[in-house]
Amino acid sequence: MSRAIGVDIGGSGIKAAVVDIDKGDFDGERVRFGTPQPATPEAVVATAREAIAEFPADLPVGIGFPAAILDGIVMTAAHVDPGWIGFPGNEAFEEGLGRRCAMLNDADAAGLAEMRFGRGRGEHGVVLMLTLGTGIGSALFLDGQLVPNTEFGHIEIRGQDAESRAAASRRKADDLSWNEWAALLDEAIQRLDLLVWPRLVILGGGVSRKAEKFIPLLTARPQIEAAQLQNRAGIVGAACRASEVL
Repeated sequence: MSRAIGVDIGGSGIKAAVVDIDKGDFDGERVRFGTPQPATPEAVVATAREAIAEFPADLPVGIGFPAAILDGIVMTAAHVDPGWIGFPGNEAFEEGLGRRCAMLNDADAAGLAEMRFGRGRGEHGVVLMLTLGTGIGSALFLDGQLVPNTEFGHIEIRGQDAESRAAASRRKADDLSWNEWAALLDEAIQRLDLLVWPRLVILGGGVSRKAEKFIPLLTARPQIEAAQLQNRAGIVGAACRASEVL
């Protein structure tokens, strides 16, 4: 059995688990810690170290992070402290965790898992995955190959970022009905459809567990389906990346 550790760093929580790479599922229990506020590099690395402290020391670690990542350098910081911008994140995690690490965008990690083990498996053409949570992450695939670091949650709609209007967090913050939120999400998907024309849109994040409440309300052109791995995808995909490159 091939195993690796996956860490999913989000705006509100840092989740981790040992992953069975062959099955695409957790090999044991998932742990969760609150994301420190402010989410500075030092604080996040320390929390990630605590999260994986009980996991086997010989396993590589994949880290899904809410930012564009180029050669291990963090380029953006929409949901973490601005001190991450330009920061050598992969190097800092390797030093802080004392393990081999592979860092990638968190939505890209979720997309990799869904394309390998979930709804995107075997799909050709353009597939777009959106992770709906604190913000909106995106992962774009062409014939199963990842186009990394898309940030479609930040396209402008009616003068605002798409995620400021349609992230799952907005539904709770603004006490929106499922119908009201679905209309906002639908508009975002329609705008993205005009840009990349996907054959399939996969919706992930924790809210995907309640897909029956909002996906039937969506009217955008592409086929739209819930992620099969739901909120496990980010951890599984990060672990898969670590097993491939480390």
